[in-house]
Amino acid sequence: MFENYVHTKFVGHKRFSLEGSESIIVFLDRMFQDAADANMDTLVLGMAHRGRLNVLVNCVGKKLEYIFNEFDGNLDPDAQGSGDVKYHLGEIGEYVSLKNNKVTVRLAPNPSHLEIVNPVIMGMSRAISNTTGDNNYTKTMPVLIHGDAAFAGQGIAQETLNFMNLDGYKNGGTIHVVINNQIGFTTSPEFSRSSTYCTDVAKMMQVPILHVNGNDPEAVALAASFAIEYRNKFGNDVIIDLISYRKYGHNEGDEPSYTQPLLYKKIKSMTPVRELYENELVNTKQITAEAAKELHLEYSKVLNAAFDARTQVPKSIGYGLVQDKKAISNVVTSITKENVELIINSITHITDGFQANPKVVGGLKKRLEMLTSTLPTIDWATGEALAFGGLLLENHSIRLSGEDSRRGTFSHRHGVLIDFISESTYTPLNNLKSNQAKINIYDSPLSELGVLGFDYGYSVIVPDGLTLWEAQFGDFANMAQPIIDQFVACGEIKWGQKSNLVLLLPHGQEGQGPEHSSARLERYLQLCAENNMIVANFTTPANYFHALRRQVLSNDLMPLIVMSPKSTLRHALAVSSIEDFTSKEFQHIIGEIDNINPVNVNRILISTGKVYYDLLQARRNEKIENVAMLRIEQLYPLHNDQLSALIASYPNAKEIVWVQEEPKNQGAWNYILPELQELSNGKHKIYYSGRKAMAATATGSAKIHTIEQEALVIQALKGTF
Repeated sequence: MFENYVHTKFVGHKRFSLEGSESIIVFLDRMFQDAADANMDTLVLGMAHRGRLNVLVNCVGKKLEYIFNEFDGNLDPDAQGSGDVKYHLGEIGEYVSLKNNKVTVRLAPNPSHLEIVNPVIMGMSRAISNTTGDNNYTKTMPVLIHGDAAFAGQGIAQETLNFMNLDGYKNGGTIHVVINNQIGFTTSPEFSRSSTYCTDVAKMMQVPILHVNGNDPEAVALAASFAIEYRNKFGNDVIIDLISYRKYGHNEGDEPSYTQPLLYKKIKSMTPVRELYENELVNTKQITAEAAKELHLEYSKVLNAAFDARTQVPKSIGYGLVQDKKAISNVVTSITKENVELIINSITHITDGFQANPKVVGGLKKRLEMLTSTLPTIDWATGEALAFGGLLLENHSIRLSGEDSRRGTFSHRHGVLIDFISESTYTPLNNLKSNQAKINIYDSPLSELGVLGFDYGYSVIVPDGLTLWEAQFGDFANMAQPIIDQFVACGEIKWGQKSNLVLLLPHGQEGQGPEHSSARLERYLQLCAENNMIVANFTTPANYFHALRRQVLSNDLMPLIVMSPKSTLRHALAVSSIEDFTSKEFQHIIGEIDNINPVNVNRILISTGKVYYDLLQARRNEKIENVAMLRIEQLYPLHNDQLSALIASYPNAKEIVWVQEEPKNQGAWNYILPELQELSNGKHKIYYSGRKAMAATATGSAKIHTIEQEALVIQALKGTF
């Protein structure tokens, strides 16, 4: 009735009708009943757009007036941001069972990339379990509603299924429901999968797969009860293949008979499931025809009343945000010297009886020596450990995942130690003191798209903790681009869904070939607008330390994209002093560190990331004294005022040179050029020093790489443009 009402009141509007598959409402209703009566607290739902409006109204409890406002195009005038179309929006509701038990139902917003929300839901559900101490996953359950073509065709479905029994990702079982309308937009099953059933991909999990007739609501209800009971008993996933059909085309403006004329000739003759079941109830004398008619009249009154009241209720809410942020302000991120000593002593202490690898033991001794050195010696891994340890001591939990994150791809972190004899594990950062938060570091499955989606979802639920996803190499994030484009970069702008997720993307030209050189810095800068995220390329361990702590301690919640180092992890100049952690703050831009007379400077070099150290060493070797160097640590949001002041401090400078090691069509050049032009206001000539434009990210020859690197450094220092 809801679908028919919308179809007649809002002619021509897309709504991705549920008609033909209405029994999904029966399924969800029974599952919510059983979940509430099983004393569950929260159900976290993810679904594509087919039937979403119906689920929002009839299952989650979104007001009809809000839905009708959205059809009218009336949004909250106080909300800013792009918002999203109505069939992508989320909602949080409370479901009350017939026994008066309650369960929270959280339907998350999602984009049109059909199955991409799956891992996000898994991460949200896991985060709720972790924050509520539900270690057995009995109180919170993820529910994923799929399409048949998408479930079989999109690899993200398999990546998400693979989470089922993995320690860092499991949720005690997920209920998967496939709305199987036997067609994918215009593609018939024989062209969309090689298997008999769309759910055959789930056979790898050895879990129940139930195929149920969508025209039999009682069978659908029974499947729902089975699914939740099985899940709660065995802690495994359950797959429900709800076989149904689609009354209209992919959307209500689409003509399906162009591509499936015989199928749609048959569909036009189908009796709706509501009518089928109503006739059965009447014929078996469960209800009277008059009672059925009365139900119709009652709900018609509800629909009409909501439609008439739609302009009197608040405009649609649930997405958009007020843009009250400017460039991110610093907060106090330093820690005490006592805590520095406590953390370093703890992470270098190996518990009695634990046999660590001898090479690891040697590396830990070097960290311990950093405490007594009079020179800056704290390296990248130690600076990170200080950031983590400080947050843990302040009772902020940490989650870090990536394909090799426990050890670290470059053997630098050793966050989890492995016993050399027994392979038992020991996490030093979880042994700072008795009453501290915990860090969990997981070696993830070989999946970028699924794992980043999971960690994004996790961060949405735990804003007072630190959630990090680390790519093995920065270009591995290519495989997770939909999560970055559709959630990380714009989740807040579209849905008001905030995240402080950190992406660690190893980046840098080191002569290792086209792959594993660039994390594609340019892609992230292109996505930046409206203070949506932070993009940074740090050169010091201390700045990395302060940025990580700021992610948790700041009121400005937004994702942080880090071009993290590779060779700089152990660079002799990329070190910080203890005072940098105990008495300093985050530096957006770092000015000149050598004794260069500002009056003598006629050229200013500006760079970001590790190329700075190549420039610094070459300038010192060549004893050049007319060139100053600035390094931008946070590219977005850019601290224009500070950069302008630093440039102005060199009154005789006539040239500004942007130096980068990435090719000219990549890196930060196209982003930074208009910023430099505006800041210079015609007072300086602006030059580029770096590699020429390239289709690949780097040469495959280490020898050519070295020649290129030396050339761009000398060009910048000597002005041979």
